[in-house]
Amino acid sequence: MSALRIGFVLFPNLTQLDFTGPLQVLHRMPGATTVLAAKTRAPVPSDCGLDLLPTTTFAECGPLDLLCVPGGFGVDGAIEDDETLSFVREQGSRATYVTSVCTGAFVLGAAGLLQGKRATTHWAYHHLLPRVGATPVKARVVRDGNTFTGGGVTAGIDFALTVVAELAGEAAARSIQLGIEYDPRPPFDGGAPERA
Repeated sequence: MSALRIGFVLFPNLTQLDFTGPLQVLHRMPGATTVLAAKTRAPVPSDCGLDLLPTTTFAECGPLDLLCVPGGFGVDGAIEDDETLSFVREQGSRATYVTSVCTGAFVLGAAGLLQGKRATTHWAYHHLLPRVGATPVKARVVRDGNTFTGGGVTAGIDFALTVVAELAGEAAARSIQLGIEYDPRPPFDGGAPERA
């Protein structure tokens, strides 16, 4: 597989696992390099007190092959920030793959990148996807053309493994899954509203 440049968008109060789950999977993909882009190189606070260190700024980033936008409570601020939306819009218009996890879908939508696309997001916000031009699909991962969206938080790992299988093959995805021992058996069967 040829080199693939993957960029994650960082903004204040993003949900850490929306970002770190997919990062852990995607950085292990053969031929992939990852960059963490933000407005500045200053630490970006996540929603749980963990500061994240960008590796590049929006201005210095350069073209990405795969754009990934995490979600979280900071999405409200991100969709109102011209610099963040401009970066997402510009990168998304030329990237081979445009992706999001959880409510990061709304950042893609606010940038005009979900118009007429099938998409998913966190269950609590699923009904709002039409407001950004998307058709809601209840699934942990939804693909529409070159756009992949993941459901809420932990679905980011499923999303990333789906992307790896698409880009590097199922064997690579299975190898990464084994390497991170992703074999979920939650103690409770309440991770979806219909079972909670």
